[in-house]
Amino acid sequence: MRFNPPKKISNAILLISSFVIVSLILWNTNSFFKKFKEEERFKMEIWATAQSELLRSSEDQDLGNLHLKVLQNNTSTPMILVNQDGSFKINNMEGVSAEDSLLIRDKIVRFQNENTPIIIDFQGEQLATLYYGNSEVLNKLKYYPIALLLIILLFGTVIFFFFKTNKASEQNKLWAGMAKETAHQIGTPLTSLLGWNEILKSEKINPEITSEIEKDIGRLQTITERFSQIGSLPKLQEADLVSETREAFEYLKLRSSKLIQFSFESKAENIPVMLNKSLYNWTIENLVKNGIDAMKGKGHISIEIQPANPYVNVLISDTGHGIPRQHFHDIFNPGVTTKKRGWGLGLSLVRRIVEEYHQGKVKVLTSGKEGTIMQVSLKIKSDHG
Repeated sequence: MRFNPPKKISNAILLISSFVIVSLILWNTNSFFKKFKEEERFKMEIWATAQSELLRSSEDQDLGNLHLKVLQNNTSTPMILVNQDGSFKINNMEGVSAEDSLLIRDKIVRFQNENTPIIIDFQGEQLATLYYGNSEVLNKLKYYPIALLLIILLFGTVIFFFFKTNKASEQNKLWAGMAKETAHQIGTPLTSLLGWNEILKSEKINPEITSEIEKDIGRLQTITERFSQIGSLPKLQEADLVSETREAFEYLKLRSSKLIQFSFESKAENIPVMLNKSLYNWTIENLVKNGIDAMKGKGHISIEIQPANPYVNVLISDTGHGIPRQHFHDIFNPGVTTKKRGWGLGLSLVRRIVEEYHQGKVKVLTSGKEGTIMQVSLKIKSDHG
């Protein structure tokens, strides 16, 4: 039997492994840096010894040539040799002039912080002091761990977003597949209901009964159409936002509790927008139903349409318990719900329909103890649009 470790354990193992690997890299780099620095110190001590020998044995030409060769061999470590009389000589310091005493003094202070100065003496008599800094290779090595960590962090971020995007894409495909399958499954009994309703009509049953059945069948057909459009780019056509909003609102008004007061107001009689009617009506129904649920079946719910060129704002207000401010954005994420039996998909679908399909905006405008106002904004279709 195959055993798959829990996700938390896998994440913990991955986190610990990453920490161990990064720690080993840093430790190894630090050890190499110290070793390289010790070797550089040893080379500078040899250079200082050669300089001391050269200063006191200038009469011996062969010895002088040998020490000159040692001195000339160091071409990478920046250094300042300060003689006992205060004069100085600089080496391997590109762009620094011997006349710029202020800059040289600054360099001496910096070199003292980087490395302990080397005293050059002979038989107890101090001849000079050697100040030296880190070589270019050593400086690069010092910042190597930081660069490495940044590369690892960047690589990790790319991998994280890749898997996150991939996971979101898989979830979208799953929800789209489930929606289309639901639409397909509803289609079979819906066809049967249409047939049975025709039989009831032929039996001379009260026409009001068959009329109501036809309305509900039409409603099921609308739901089927909505589900079938999930996962594909819906077609938009010019429509009057006021009439479409009123139609969806009135449908819910007739089928809701008498304890709920409904009100509808529009600042304009006709507002043309590009809509997918079926999906837009679904949006309004979702937002109104959420308001009804928040009021626990009793209160006042209203819709107000306010043109605000180039957009039109549809405000859905309720007198429910409200939403905490920190959750204003979270409630639109899939799976987030305040209902005991909710799946947290309603507002997620609302955002997708409004923002992705209609290029509009949806947000919680205000919310508190007095209730919540949701705002849907769509672009008004201009005469030249």
